[in-house]
Amino acid sequence: MRNEILEYFRKANGGYVSGEQISKDLKVSRTAIWKHINVLKERGYIFESSTRKGYRLIYAPDLLTPLEIESVLHTELLGRHIVYYESTTSTNEEAKKIAMQGAEEGTIVVAEEQVTGHGRLSRSFYTPFAKGIWFSVILRPKFFPMEASKCTLMAAVGVCRGIHRLGLPAAGIKWPNDILVNGKKMVGMLSEMSSSMEKIDYIILGIGINTGIKENEFPEEFRETATSFLNEGINVSRKNLLAAVLAELEAEYKLAQTEGFERVLEDWRKLSITLGKEVRVIYSNENYIGKAVDIDKDGCLLVETKEGIQRVLAGDVSIRPVDAPIPQR
Repeated sequence: MRNEILEYFRKANGGYVSGEQISKDLKVSRTAIWKHINVLKERGYIFESSTRKGYRLIYAPDLLTPLEIESVLHTELLGRHIVYYESTTSTNEEAKKIAMQGAEEGTIVVAEEQVTGHGRLSRSFYTPFAKGIWFSVILRPKFFPMEASKCTLMAAVGVCRGIHRLGLPAAGIKWPNDILVNGKKMVGMLSEMSSSMEKIDYIILGIGINTGIKENEFPEEFRETATSFLNEGINVSRKNLLAAVLAELEAEYKLAQTEGFERVLEDWRKLSITLGKEVRVIYSNENYIGKAVDIDKDGCLLVETKEGIQRVLAGDVSIRPVDAPIPQR
């Protein structure tokens, strides 16, 4: 309903809109229209009212409603169907529900906030209202399930390149799919899959990008390790950033679908900030130090140690700088 109301104001292009006319067209009471406008005010929209003329929209915040996204989108597949929430527990959970019901490939689920956001290894992820991009993409690829794990690296490439386009060329990928800027995490991802032995039913790529979170607004546990566009000196347009990320992700997905993952993995290597560095691999109650030298054809990290090359599987380990403290378990 609020999206429909906002469309009236956008078409008015700064002019007044009659509340009575909106109520007639939408077949709801004027009181209902007034209540929706008050909710919009709480979300940052600024209106001017006139007893005779109605309402005029003076300022619209940078929200990710379908109308706002569609106005800047240039993809063929990703984002052509949008499911929008002001607030939800998890966009991945919502995406899984509609994927099981047959939602078309490329559908994105977007929320202004997630109340239980989480990333890899069940780590919590801070996702406040309108201060980041919190979304999930539904993919239905034709490649075999054994290739699915590489989609996390593919997503990292797309997101990292989208961030570069919006003014942060220093962004790089920490294996397998975290995006760091100046050593601090800006992006978290979580991929989930439903498949049989022969066929992928769907893959959900959940992506969270910090845009407008100030340093002192991060929970204390994240302040030393997380960053945002705002903290890096850029007041980014959320809808333009989402459009850029979807465009870059679609390009990498097309490569994977038509040519396989070889070029995707090469793109990942070019953007990596892990390769060539000494790292600590933490697995269960054991850990070891080595040099990250490459990823293999399956996207696994290859770490050179005194005992030889160790193959690290995505999702089973954490990578930390050598001098970082070992997490307590």
